[in-house]
Amino acid sequence: MATVELPALYVDTVSLFAETRRPLLLNRAPSPGAADIPVDSTLALEVVDVGVDGIARAATRVWVDGLLAFEGGTSVEVQPAFAGPLAEVTQTADTLRVVLHPTVPLASQATVSVRVVSATAGGEHLLDKTYTFTVEDRTAPRLVGAQAVGPKSVRLAFDEDVRVPSTAHFTFTPRGAPAVPVASLEAAADCTLVHLVLDTEMTPDVVYEALVQGVTDAHGNPVLAPYHRATFSGFRPARPPARSFQLWDMLPRHNRRDDVTGDLYRFISCLQEVTDLLLSDLDAFPDFFDLERAPEAFLDAILQDLGNPFAFELDVLARRRLASILVAMYQQKGTALGLRNAIRFFLGVEVKTISPFASDTLVLGESELGVDWVLGPSERFARYAFNVEVERRLSPSERQRLRALVEYLKPAHTHFVDLVEPLPPILPEHWELGLSELGETTTLH
Repeated sequence: MATVELPALYVDTVSLFAETRRPLLLNRAPSPGAADIPVDSTLALEVVDVGVDGIARAATRVWVDGLLAFEGGTSVEVQPAFAGPLAEVTQTADTLRVVLHPTVPLASQATVSVRVVSATAGGEHLLDKTYTFTVEDRTAPRLVGAQAVGPKSVRLAFDEDVRVPSTAHFTFTPRGAPAVPVASLEAAADCTLVHLVLDTEMTPDVVYEALVQGVTDAHGNPVLAPYHRATFSGFRPARPPARSFQLWDMLPRHNRRDDVTGDLYRFISCLQEVTDLLLSDLDAFPDFFDLERAPEAFLDAILQDLGNPFAFELDVLARRRLASILVAMYQQKGTALGLRNAIRFFLGVEVKTISPFASDTLVLGESELGVDWVLGPSERFARYAFNVEVERRLSPSERQRLRALVEYLKPAHTHFVDLVEPLPPILPEHWELGLSELGETTTLH
């Protein structure tokens, strides 16, 4: 149990109440329900009589986990298993203090129960109480297994949650030949598992031994021998059941018969490993072209192959969606439907209307020269000009994206003029007491 040194202690309020029970069990260390108690801690307690009788020492007994630790009134009161250098028994007029010092450290993570039986002098009042506390974790984690889950991926399993500090080290030793030596590049802990990324592919089916150093549990206990080793078989990629591609079987029979020393077989085995890896990469090609499973690098290549004209920053999911609809977007290029769908996809904004551009032009018989006469565009420009009206106000980046989308998807001979957004809400000028003047700065609303 940690010791805290206080520079000062101030007591503001003390509440007194009368205690009728006799005797009392006080000042227990460790206290009832305490956790993470050091394994070498002492066990202290006091039996106090609040009356005038005092404590009957001969009637006092203490058991620790069912084992008698103290028996008052005998020649050897503190039993040998609890009679360490710090053990002591002191008694005053109303208090019996017992300190037990176990000669053997407490068991790691154990829940220790302490039972105290006592009585007042004369035996009129009795005491029989039991309390418990929990010992700190001093148990080292154990490596219980290892498994290759990919050509460059290994998973280690422990018997409790672990941490991987920067000083942790993992070593892999092949126990068969021929085998490729591998080393760990990255390690990440996930509860009781540690996921490792290797620098190269493992040799399939060859037994590797993993040696773990520096991995700890949540309390800082490191993995110790002999529970720091585990063996596993090198990962073999899945292959079609009907495939037969063994280089050894493809050699002429007389060459195989002449291989008395086995050197040729071992050499062909090295080539077979490389061949199997190449075949595995070929088998994985369909995943690279699948938009739902393609790695991020291949996803960018797919978009580039499709001629993606949009330079917007998109997350992985949005890029997968874009690759799936980009051809359809090309087909709808130059149509109002294509504009609406593209704006909805990239901005999540609904287009309210795509309307012809209407300018303030000269109207014969109505417009007045120098009053409401405005020079309008040419008839050809006005015929192919349009506005886009959206349902909500856009941010500056959204406006920039929308204009780029419209300029790319609109027909080449048309002209995008205005982006029409809802007006911001009008904030009325409220009447402020002491500041507004009636009839001048007062607005009725």
